[in-house]
Amino acid sequence: MRRATLYSNSPRSRSVAHPENARPEKPVEAPRQVRWREIYKRCERPALLAAFLVMAFTFLASQYGDAPVKQAISQETIDAAVARSLAEQPIPSAAAKVYESVKGSIVRVRAIGDGLETDEYIQRAVGTGVVVVDRGIILTSLHVVAGAGRVRVVFADGLESDARIVSQHPENDLAVLQADTIPDDLAAAVMRPRAGLQPGDQVVAVGFPFGIGPSVTAGVVSGLKRQYRAPSGERVLSDLIQFDAAVNPGSSGGPLLNASGEVVGIVTAMLDPGGGGFAGIGFAVPIETASAAAGEPPF
Repeated sequence: MRRATLYSNSPRSRSVAHPENARPEKPVEAPRQVRWREIYKRCERPALLAAFLVMAFTFLASQYGDAPVKQAISQETIDAAVARSLAEQPIPSAAAKVYESVKGSIVRVRAIGDGLETDEYIQRAVGTGVVVVDRGIILTSLHVVAGAGRVRVVFADGLESDARIVSQHPENDLAVLQADTIPDDLAAAVMRPRAGLQPGDQVVAVGFPFGIGPSVTAGVVSGLKRQYRAPSGERVLSDLIQFDAAVNPGSSGGPLLNASGEVVGIVTAMLDPGGGGFAGIGFAVPIETASAAAGEPPF
C-alpha cells in the first residue's frame, strides 16, 4: 500500500523542502573577557593623555593658584622712578661727552721769545693745539708760533716737551708741530670733513683762552665759506667756518668739534671790532684744509 505524500503551501513546508533558502545560524558569541581587552586597548592612550593633563593642571594650580595678582604700574610710579634715577646719576651734557672724547688730544702751546733762555722762559704767546697723529704731530695756528725762538707743548697728562715747526701755511694760518717727547698712551683726535656740517649744528670749542684751561665752550655753526681779514690787513682767510661758541686770545689753534666729538675745524680767529673780547663771531679753518697741511690723509 503506497504511503500518501503530503504537500503543503505554508512557508515552513517550503523551507524544509528547499534548504538553500534557510536562514543562517547565529554566530557563537565571543567570551566576555576578550571584548573587555579590546575596549581597554582602544581607550588606553586617551586615558593616559587625560591623566597627564589632570596632573599638569593640578601642579600649575598648586604653584600659581595662591600667587597674588600683580597690579598695573601707574604713570606716577614710573615718573617718580625716572626722577629718582636722574637725581642719583645725572645724564652728562652733550658738551661734556664731546670733551671727554677729545681731552687726551688737547695740548697747550707756548711760544718762547728767546730760544736761549733755559731758567725762566719769556712767554711771548699762549695758544692751543690738537694731536692729529699719535706720534706727536700737532696742528695749531701759525700766528701762535710765528717768530718764536722756541716752542713748548704741554700734553693732557702734564708732560711738557719741546716741539719744532715742521711746516707753515700762512694762506690758512696753520702750523704743523712735531713734539720731541710724547706720552706713552698719546691718542690722536678723530677728524671729520665738514661735508655734512650745516648752519645751526652744535659745535664745541676747546682751548686755553688767556692761558686758562683747557676750557670748553659750546655753540652752533653760524655760517660756512666765510672770509676774514686779519686786523693787520696783510692777508685774507677764506672758506672758513663761522661759529658762536666763545673763543678768546689763547683759543687759537684749538679744535672745533661736532656733536660726535670729531674735529671739523681749527680755531683761527675771532671778530673783535671793539677790542673788548669775544663778540659772538669766531672762525675756524676746515679740517680737510688743515689735515692737508699736515701731509696726512685724514679720512
